[in-house]
Amino acid sequence: MVDDVDRTHLRRCVELARAALDAGDEPFGSVLVDAAGRVRFEDTNHVAGGDATRHPEFAIARWSTEHLTPAERAAATVYTSGEHCPMCAAAHAWVGLGRIVYASSSAQLSGWLAELGVPPGPVRPLPIGDVVRGIVPEGPVAGPGEEVHELHRRFHGR
Repeated sequence: MVDDVDRTHLRRCVELARAALDAGDEPFGSVLVDAAGRVRFEDTNHVAGGDATRHPEFAIARWSTEHLTPAERAAATVYTSGEHCPMCAAAHAWVGLGRIVYASSSAQLSGWLAELGVPPGPVRPLPIGDVVRGIVPEGPVAGPGEEVHELHRRFHGR
């Protein structure tokens, strides 16, 4: 169940997504929070340089293997402005990260992009549960999700 603490972290994800957009990148942002509630790592999309794998959720997965024990990873929560793509969902599972909370879903993003006339990408927008076993993600979350929608409208309306 998403609570006020979760909403606070999702708002930070939206701030990060806005920062990515302001820097000329796709508007995605993510935060890794440990079991004690401390923010351990945060990142934005960095795909504008041409490397389409530079998603914040993938960076979180890599960072976590260098800085957290397997038990700490399993107890951590990844908050993100948009539901993990299949690549990031797989990375999340392979490194043993725990809970996922997202502001907007892959289905929502697909719909928004279609409305904006953006052609689909090379990877199917599968829900996390179709890629990863044993994780029940939480989202989309009203409020932050609408803000993410507006950021994508701004990005693709350029």
